[in-house]
Amino acid sequence: MTTEAFAPFQHLAADLFKHLSTDQEDGSHDLSHIHRVWVNAQRIQRVEGGDLEVLLAATVLHDCVAVEKNSPLRGQASTLSAQKASSILAERGWPLPRIEQVAHAIKTHSYSAGFQPLTLEARILQDSDRLDAIGAVGIARCFYVSGRMGAALYDFQNPSAQGRDYQDARYTLEHFHTKLLRLASGFTTREGARLAAERHARLEVFVADFMDEIAGQG
Repeated sequence: MTTEAFAPFQHLAADLFKHLSTDQEDGSHDLSHIHRVWVNAQRIQRVEGGDLEVLLAATVLHDCVAVEKNSPLRGQASTLSAQKASSILAERGWPLPRIEQVAHAIKTHSYSAGFQPLTLEARILQDSDRLDAIGAVGIARCFYVSGRMGAALYDFQNPSAQGRDYQDARYTLEHFHTKLLRLASGFTTREGARLAAERHARLEVFVADFMDEIAGQG
């Protein structure tokens, strides 16, 4: 596994990768996802500041405990990952204050957990991870995960969900309305919000084009 893409902390990344699951079957939370979050974190950190080493450790380990989207433990995934990350870094002799910085960032990055990020690094990680959930890659990840969960593309009898609540566990398109189109309004760094606005616009175009095509107007 090459870690040059995680420069300037490629040696730290290589060390931490040893503690990630080797049987990860979820292609939406694989090494490429970790790298995209790292790229996002670097882009935001260059503008906002923050401790880049803490961000690298938090990025690599933010999903170190894998929990499926449809698992009843999903809301605890970030807490479990934060606990495991703390143990990993303690074994490497990291000082407690820096371990706590990493753990807080990991615990609060999750959308489903609903924790508030209180440090700059935590805010950057949360924004960086959420950037990967919107835009073109976010669209691909959404349909990939929904396919793994057995969801349909959309409700062909009622694609706009008129007269009922959205059912995003059954219909992938409805996940855009329950979550993806809401994410951009919750970014907490200025640079993250700027990047999110660009990707949010791509979501809106996609949904409009999708609805146009299934209506037979394309």
